Amino acid sequence: QLVESGGGLVQAGGSLRLSCAASGRSFSTYAMGWFRQAPGKEREFVAAVSWSGITYYADSVKGRFTISRDKAKSTVYLQMNSLKSEGTAVYYCAAKWEFRGNFNSGPYDVWGQGTQVTVSS
Repeated sequence: QLVESGGGLVQAGGSLRLSCAASGRSFSTYAMGWFRQAPGKEREFVAAVSWSGITYYADSVKGRFTISRDKAKSTVYLQMNSLKSEGTAVYYCAAKWEFRGNFNSGPYDVWGQGTQVTVSS
């Protein structure tokens, strides 16, 4: 399973770091991604990191967000800087087998429960 943490309330321009802890099974050769869903909107891709460490970002977060993974801790992080009000959303962590689909649309077959991020303007 995947369990996200680190969400909360932050002012615009501030920073948050989300964590996603994986447990219960091996995620070897799995890519990890972060998605978000704002109220009334569809879920969208934010960032992903391959098993080998290659990173991918949505254009809207490039230069502000950084995804990383610690294989020893089975944890993936999303460092979010210069947050904007449009960043208010539930952020989800997800995993997919490295060699299936693509990194921004999946298919991702393991999902966390999400963590709320609220950016106040």
